[in-house]
Amino acid sequence: MADPFPELFLNPNAERRLRSGHPWIYSNEIDTKKSPLKNYTPGQQVQVHASNGKAIGIAYINPHTLICARLIGRDHALDKSLLVHRLNIALALRERLFPGPFYRLVYGDSDALPGLVVDRFGDYVVVQINTAGMELVLDDIVTALTQVLKPRGILLKNDSRVRESEGLDSYVKVAFGEVPEQVELIENGCRFLAPLYSGQKTGWFYDHRNARAQLGPYSKGRRVLDVFSYIGGWGIQAALHGASEVTLLDSSAQALEMGLRNAELNGVGDRVKTLEGSAFDVLKELHEQGERFDTIILDPPAFIPRRKDIKAGVEAYRRVNELAMRLLNRDGFLISGSCSLHLERAQLVELLRAGSRHVDRQLQVLEQHGQGADHPVHPAIPETEYLKSVFCRVLAP
Repeated sequence: MADPFPELFLNPNAERRLRSGHPWIYSNEIDTKKSPLKNYTPGQQVQVHASNGKAIGIAYINPHTLICARLIGRDHALDKSLLVHRLNIALALRERLFPGPFYRLVYGDSDALPGLVVDRFGDYVVVQINTAGMELVLDDIVTALTQVLKPRGILLKNDSRVRESEGLDSYVKVAFGEVPEQVELIENGCRFLAPLYSGQKTGWFYDHRNARAQLGPYSKGRRVLDVFSYIGGWGIQAALHGASEVTLLDSSAQALEMGLRNAELNGVGDRVKTLEGSAFDVLKELHEQGERFDTIILDPPAFIPRRKDIKAGVEAYRRVNELAMRLLNRDGFLISGSCSLHLERAQLVELLRAGSRHVDRQLQVLEQHGQGADHPVHPAIPETEYLKSVFCRVLAP
């Protein structure tokens, strides 16, 4: 029987990394004499061969990107059948580890579905497709999700910047059923309303779940400042843990309004207030005003979105952490997070150490956390491990 897929041949030894478990094929690993890239269309599925002709597996390709192809499996096409199978495997993990249907159901390569992200909010599902290969099987994705989860609605939140590099349009639309603007989720026993259409990414960030579950001793009876608060994921949980006062600081008035709604939803509205503005400017103003806090939480956006941004991003992390340290009461707590892949955990700790010395404080690292189990790490792909948080005590001299 003839091979149903076009063939893609690799350069000598290029298959070694693939055989070790890494699913990405870079454009410079392809034998372009045997496999001219102009012969392929974005998203097309191909049969990958080593330079000696031995079949390696099925992949989808985008000839216009650095990560030129992504392996799907040994001998199965990316279709509805495979999607249902892998969604069921992903679902089994989440149902075992989490008490309710609120989690990241699919985390791309780590769940053997490269280019696909699926967040679950009870009866509603938000999908992000980041590659041309996944975009071509969009209808199968929706059908498979409907079969596996039987949701009331599926929202396609396909507006990420990475889609541009894949040659994909940006759009947000309902693919199945009906999806309200706001849906409720539960995290660590705390209720939140998340804005699916207008919010950041899929509307919520499940990744810091484990760290937020540890807020209790750092919050009870304390004055807490939640910087880059978004809709209050950290701050509202701090209030539920008994914080005497919580201030949510964010540049988005819409996010802060939602944060106050979430505070009311959890019965802590009387202890939560907001500050709108640039974190760097507001932190400086608070220091000049003589404000002090017992616990400060920093969960900024990725200051280092690309490798070329490392120098400027590291400086941003240094500045914001030093500004926060200056606002802490004697022996206060700083919880510092980073979702920048290009900032390693050890480098974040070093920034905190150096920052503490610059403001004449001593630092104790108390706890460190990473992403939750609904963001499993692919051991062959360091890029899948991006999240870190460091719980510190900042001591006066």
